[in-house]
Amino acid sequence: MDNPTDETTGKHENMRLRLILTAGVTALAAMTGAAFADVTVSQSNDPTLQIGAQMANLLGVEHQVLEAMPQAALTSLAVGPKVEVKTTANGKADKRPGTVGLIGYDAAFLAAQPAPSGDDQWECLRKAIYFEARGEEIKGQFAVAEVILNRADSGRYPATVCGVVNQRGNGSCQFSYTCDGRADSMRDPEAIDRAGRIARVMLDGAPRALTLGAMFFHTTAVRPDWSRRFDRTATIGAHLFYKQ
Repeated sequence: MDNPTDETTGKHENMRLRLILTAGVTALAAMTGAAFADVTVSQSNDPTLQIGAQMANLLGVEHQVLEAMPQAALTSLAVGPKVEVKTTANGKADKRPGTVGLIGYDAAFLAAQPAPSGDDQWECLRKAIYFEARGEEIKGQFAVAEVILNRADSGRYPATVCGVVNQRGNGSCQFSYTCDGRADSMRDPEAIDRAGRIARVMLDGAPRALTLGAMFFHTTAVRPDWSRRFDRTATIGAHLFYKQ
């Protein structure tokens, strides 16, 4: 076969580099997507280990392709989710299910949301976040909300937020604050507002990407028997998260 011309060779080389770049960006996006910055994913369930090995084999000496990416693109991959909340024509947040896009797990994102309000389901979720996780970082409070909503959607637990939160059985409660004998009085205004905003965002359809489908959690101070039988999906703050 005749040798290709310099022009043809250049085209082939450019195509090869574009394919490498696309694969590299896709793998990086996968690693920075579901778990995000401050979440420690269990080693036994860690998909990034396999992805890392695949990337090493894929890129090889062509790692300079990624190094040549514009700084803005690299920053975009590193910082994670952006704020994207859809609004109606009058400028208010669109409350229809599934209209909340990517979110930011920080105070600035929550402060940008409308003053929260809602029905009984919102109130139940707000209280659960407050009593179970008000001392946690914002990401940890979102994670507790994910567990409650995952349960409500699972078919294994009551189908409503209030049903999940108030579920009892075998002489115990699923959420201890509901039967610890103490009055469920929320007294910290800042924590109340934060919990209400998180509950509103989650009920409006925010992605549940922090806990990877978890339906159980406990603090690092205890180790219940069931934790040995379930797969740990994430550690966020003082809470460990699991799924069956």
